Amino acid sequence: MNIAVVGTGYVGLVTGTCFAESGNNVVCVDIDPEKLQKLNSGIIPIYEPGLEAMFLRNIKEKRLTFTNNLAEAANNSEIIFLALPTPPMEDGSADLKYVLNVAKDLAKIIKDYKVVVNKSTVPVGTADKVKAIFTENTQVPVDVCSNPEFLREGSAVEDFMKPERVVVGTDSTRVVELMSRLYKPFVMSGNSVIFMDIRSAELTKYAANSFLATKITFMNEIANLCERVGADVDNVRIGIGSDSRIGKRFLFPGIGYGGSCFPKDVQALHHTATEYQYDFQILTAVMAINNHQKEILIDKVISFFGEDLTGLSFAVWGLAFKPNTDDIREAPALVIIQELLARGAAITAFDPEAISEVKKHYPQLNITFAANRDETLKNQDALLIVTEWNEFRTPDFGKMKTLLKQPVVFDGRNILNINEMQSLGFYYNSIGRQTVDGRKKT
Repeated sequence: MNIAVVGTGYVGLVTGTCFAESGNNVVCVDIDPEKLQKLNSGIIPIYEPGLEAMFLRNIKEKRLTFTNNLAEAANNSEIIFLALPTPPMEDGSADLKYVLNVAKDLAKIIKDYKVVVNKSTVPVGTADKVKAIFTENTQVPVDVCSNPEFLREGSAVEDFMKPERVVVGTDSTRVVELMSRLYKPFVMSGNSVIFMDIRSAELTKYAANSFLATKITFMNEIANLCERVGADVDNVRIGIGSDSRIGKRFLFPGIGYGGSCFPKDVQALHHTATEYQYDFQILTAVMAINNHQKEILIDKVISFFGEDLTGLSFAVWGLAFKPNTDDIREAPALVIIQELLARGAAITAFDPEAISEVKKHYPQLNITFAANRDETLKNQDALLIVTEWNEFRTPDFGKMKTLLKQPVVFDGRNILNINEMQSLGFYYNSIGRQTVDGRKKT
């Protein structure tokens, strides 16, 4: 099939590459000339495991191309995916200007029937707005459908190639036939394409992400309670996760969720509820609790060192909001670092992928970036673990003790073992678990 993908951000690039991998001819459209030059030169602008090899293979096979010519891309394609930014506005609502502006451009240039697919995460009613633009601006028949993405950063290629479900919102039998054919190679193992009405499809994406954000938030609240009552959140997590009704995933406590999806989608769903005069109380609580959870590690540092951190220096492991990505949007690390700096501390940080993103988007941060994990530790008063990259899970503890001024670790992701840290002589403070102080051994 011939497919156009408008937008070469995270979703657009993964979508276009994966569709090309299944044999389709895909042209991706963007207006950024510098980005297009890099893409056409085989330079991928994001870090996503497994994507680069697939990207380069399909460029070589000429199934994946990039252009700024929207008219040519659209008119040579049967299906046009809109994979455009929908950033949150100040009131929490999704900014639809990019989606609606491209729809206006398409309405002026298409010459025959098209399926226009909202791949972006958009609020309920967006497809109606897009359809209205085509109705008002062209006589060419157009079907507009919703096909929300369910991609986890760090696992996006696997999620796309082997989806648990594909959701398509449409009222057109022609769209059902075309989208069934397009997605058939991806659901051969038995997972189905779920067709539903458009508004339900639009709401499904927000409902899924908001539910997962709520699950994470609930577990963080349980962790905070564990610290007060003397329970161990790891045991509680295992105990409730063994219940098939609850499941084991998204039960790991920490320092709050971040990234490009959960914060934005929770805000947008809450805004939609407000627009329809519904008080979505649980989402109000989720947003407030998550903002506070990002400060939990700061509170622990202050409890140990005091309010004034002037003259102290801290190592920070992790800048991305999660491992296996360079995405720093809404990352807890940035909240923590900025607060520590404001209290007079010095920071040395390391992340396997996200350092360049922090340098680009936060040039004002007066921090030192280390070349590797161990270099961050030299002459630091404590280590803060903020992102659970695999390489942080099994460090050289002997070297850690030698490099740090004192063996003090604040673990915001619970990736180290309490008993081991105590036996090795560390002060170790994590989330929802007993704080141990192995320094007291004689």
